[in-house]
Amino acid sequence: MPHNETPDLRESLGAQLHDELVDYFTEKTGHEPGFVQRQVLECLRYLYLVSKYREELGGLFLPVEQEIDEIWHYLILQTREYASFCARLPGGMFIHHRSISYENYQQQPSREQLAEQALRWLPLYRAEFGPFDEGALPHWTMVRFLHEQLSMSLEEIAALDAANA
Repeated sequence: MPHNETPDLRESLGAQLHDELVDYFTEKTGHEPGFVQRQVLECLRYLYLVSKYREELGGLFLPVEQEIDEIWHYLILQTREYASFCARLPGGMFIHHRSISYENYQQQPSREQLAEQALRWLPLYRAEFGPFDEGALPHWTMVRFLHEQLSMSLEEIAALDAANA
């Protein structure tokens, strides 16, 4: 459930396209429908944050897993519905996607800078949707890393932000 008055993202996307996404990625990946529904939700949350916090998050690396990015790619190809969805987000503008080459990726920020960038998402996500829960862990790379590799609890992760990490 949204933490504050954020819109129903499934409704903003449209039930038909939402169900199409879930069916397609359930078939493609072999994941359970409930897991794929959560992937779609986290993709929509990612896009919501990018739209609302364009200045803070613009140009940062994707903090979500590859399968979330693939859902975004699928959405982009549904140009009419995707443009309409983007228009209903807080920024009201089309959210473009730009991949970078491996060579350019190697020239990007250091590991420390990447970690700081990834941590920028935590307080914004928390403000909009509440703290990360077990269902979100598989889909947000940094959150999963903090939980699984550094053994941080969800409560400890919820208390983090880029300034104090």
